[in-house]
Amino acid sequence: MITLEIKNTVAYVTLFRAEKQNALNFIMFKQLAKVIKQLKKNKSIRAVIIQGSGEHFCSGLDVASVMKSPIDMFKLLFKWLPGNCNLAQQVVLGWQSLSVPVFAVIQGNCFGGGLQIALGADYRIAHPDTQLAIMEARWGLCPDMGANVILPSLLKRDDAQWLASHAEPISAYKAHEIGLVTLLSDNPHDACQSMITTLLERSPDALAAIKRVTQQSYHTPKRRILAKETFSQIRLIINPNTKKAIAKAKGNDTIKYQNPKHW
Repeated sequence: MITLEIKNTVAYVTLFRAEKQNALNFIMFKQLAKVIKQLKKNKSIRAVIIQGSGEHFCSGLDVASVMKSPIDMFKLLFKWLPGNCNLAQQVVLGWQSLSVPVFAVIQGNCFGGGLQIALGADYRIAHPDTQLAIMEARWGLCPDMGANVILPSLLKRDDAQWLASHAEPISAYKAHEIGLVTLLSDNPHDACQSMITTLLERSPDALAAIKRVTQQSYHTPKRRILAKETFSQIRLIINPNTKKAIAKAKGNDTIKYQNPKHW
């Protein structure tokens, strides 16, 4: 499901479910959160690479798997306080809590929750053939994994809103143009290793300080956004139009939405 390997002070975190395009099930969320905690305690690592096995980075949430167990959905969204991270948000924002640079090496499909995990990295290196999308709107939902904390530092507001609203894949070239992707490369793993080689020449304390200062300079009201994400998603889950959106996504084009509720 999720593997962790450390080579020469670099931690490789691999989404290992290639037969499902590395789609996220509940176990993978728990394993990712556990890996982040392990890495946070490991003072010997200098960089982290998040990658997918096979031809794709991650096709997003394995909806069928997660929906089989309502208790798993509850566990993904549950939090003690509105501004805290729930499990779904931890696997995105948790990478930001590490003091070392984090890279996402992306290829193939990078959709939904997969893209949000990649957004948690400090740098995203993508193959030119990569397709990227935030997919939640297809199912009548909104992005709720913490991406809204990060996107303001990367995209213009209209680009961020359109990306989440139209829920269609964009090319790696378009993603790079709007700032979603850091670098395009025909060999993203080699490009990532080259960047890490450069950073290994720098003081780890300097890199940690730069990461923290940069985060602060792009500061957003994190707790308020996390609370709004979760509150909005819970409202949408019980909204009649969400069931209609799911049916429409499955091919029922005769569906008619009800008048929207006041938000």
